[in-house]
Amino acid sequence: MTTAAAAPSAPASRTHPVDQVPPAGKLAVLSVQHVLAFYAGAVIVPLLIASGLNLTAEQTIHLINADLFTCGIATLIQSVGFWKVGVRLPIIQGVTTTAVSPIIAIGLAATGGEGGAEGLPMIYGSIIVAGLFTFLVAPYFAKILRFFPPVVIGTVLTTMGITLLGVSAGDITNYAEGTPATRDILYALGTLAIIVLVQRFFRGFLGTIAILLGLVVGTVVAVLLGDTSFSGVTEASAFGVTTPFYFGIPTFSATAIISMIIVMLITMVETTGDVFAAGEIVGKRIRPKNISEAIRADGLSTLLGGVLNSFPYTCFAQNIGLVRLTRVKSRWVVAGAGVLMIILGVLPKAGAVVAAIPSPVLGGASLALFASVALVGIQTLSKVDLTDNRNSVIVGTSLGLAMLVSFKPDIAGVFPSWAQVFVSSGVTVGAISAIVLNVLFFHIGRQRGSMVTTTAAGQRIGIDDVNDMDRETFVSTFGSLFNGATWPLERAWEARPFTDAPTLRAAIEDAVLTAERSEQDALVRAYPDMATLVTADEEQAGAISQDVGSFALENLSEEDVEAVRDLSARYAEKFDMPFVAYLGRTDSFAKIIENGVRRLDHSLAHERRVALTEVAEIAGDRFVIMVADANPIGSAWIRKFESLQ
Repeated sequence: MTTAAAAPSAPASRTHPVDQVPPAGKLAVLSVQHVLAFYAGAVIVPLLIASGLNLTAEQTIHLINADLFTCGIATLIQSVGFWKVGVRLPIIQGVTTTAVSPIIAIGLAATGGEGGAEGLPMIYGSIIVAGLFTFLVAPYFAKILRFFPPVVIGTVLTTMGITLLGVSAGDITNYAEGTPATRDILYALGTLAIIVLVQRFFRGFLGTIAILLGLVVGTVVAVLLGDTSFSGVTEASAFGVTTPFYFGIPTFSATAIISMIIVMLITMVETTGDVFAAGEIVGKRIRPKNISEAIRADGLSTLLGGVLNSFPYTCFAQNIGLVRLTRVKSRWVVAGAGVLMIILGVLPKAGAVVAAIPSPVLGGASLALFASVALVGIQTLSKVDLTDNRNSVIVGTSLGLAMLVSFKPDIAGVFPSWAQVFVSSGVTVGAISAIVLNVLFFHIGRQRGSMVTTTAAGQRIGIDDVNDMDRETFVSTFGSLFNGATWPLERAWEARPFTDAPTLRAAIEDAVLTAERSEQDALVRAYPDMATLVTADEEQAGAISQDVGSFALENLSEEDVEAVRDLSARYAEKFDMPFVAYLGRTDSFAKIIENGVRRLDHSLAHERRVALTEVAEIAGDRFVIMVADANPIGSAWIRKFESLQ
């Protein structure tokens, strides 16, 4: 049934919102807002690196300005794009915090632990090579993604956040021997309190700039109490442009380069997630070529960072959140922010203002920042099956070695000088350990692990067998997941190799959720609605869901059946789609009706996404049963659960 209410309204413009250019005044205001949300996260990285390497105030100001200048260029590369570089979405590029600890370790190793600007040429040499590596490997990244499953990423992020807290502690105490000054501790705790209170009581844009507000308030208090001054601002020149290789011609160390390449591999995974998130927010389908374009932009920006005295670049997630908050999807707003950053980057006085932030205030702010990095790692590890002994060994061993190096950095002296870059940083030790152990446990030899499915001949097969399938065999093997549609499986097949069953399931779900609108609508319409289900026999009910949740529609009264039919008819009249719903094990008839009535209040665009998610859930339900049937223990567990219903 097609009605006027169900038909989507014609778009006011053929131009996608991402490509629309707002009026000049509005564009300028929105661009400034992005710069404010981004600023604290951008400048805190060069501040931390300068502190860790004991750089002078003048050198620190130059790093800050070089960072802002290159951030602007990197943002233009990513948002405006050219050739096959840049994803052309509203994404801000900034220096990744992932690189802080390895960069400090490289700089200290290059100077025998003394620090200073003498270590920067080796740092920039490793950044240049890592950027070039990222640019070249971008089209092939999907093939190495399997070496960075959640167990590796989660371990690295957790290790990173915990070890970086040592940098925060040094700033808070001003690296004092013995008992630190009480005033320094109060500055740090006060700054942290401001950040926490802003996050607690403010939402929206103010919530996104909590760290910036903490830095501002803490610095203002320090100025009022006479503990810092802005004399450096008057001494700084009014205009200055960072010159290539300002700190000297780059030098190259194999160990430093490998350490920085590991950083870039981690940021590639983060960029992949950020691009998918941005695509979902602005309503653009993300294809593999888009990921490649985004990673190429990261690589080129990082290479420029090494030349222009800055650091590795990646997408800034807080600005993606700001796009969701403001609902302004234009990439030209972000491009405007990039121009503003370039302008700030040629104003040394702006860098001098940032350099005047007292060390304890910076430590309090970075404490919140690095703790959140560790939290993201813990959240990632929560998705890992830690009852699998292989995963638990990877996490436990990697964290243990990382903490050993972090607590006793003098251990690095036991190793030859060429290896000290690797073992002087807890992050590097943890990352290398996690990667190597993951390869050892999951990629060396025929590590089949759990069975994934059963062939028509009754043979149980594992993930390696699935990876070896040609397209036709793959589609026929998993064809029962969808009602007649094969394109989700064909596209999921292109994402091989899969590391495990959850990765395979995620690839299938991603294929559904990133498809063209016409394909998604046709997929939903291939499913019978709930009105059909209430009168269907057991075999027909399987067309919607094989889950025991379908028991919720058994033994219904005539009134109940009529209620479902009425709901389905109203749904079809409004949305021109069948009322499709995934039925869980604990769903009751009342809950199904309540959920359906609530969905009637949705807009057409919102309900399209909900209906598609229901189809993906049904496919996931069938996949879980398929995997359980291939694993006797899992199958027995499900049968036992069903017997209790």
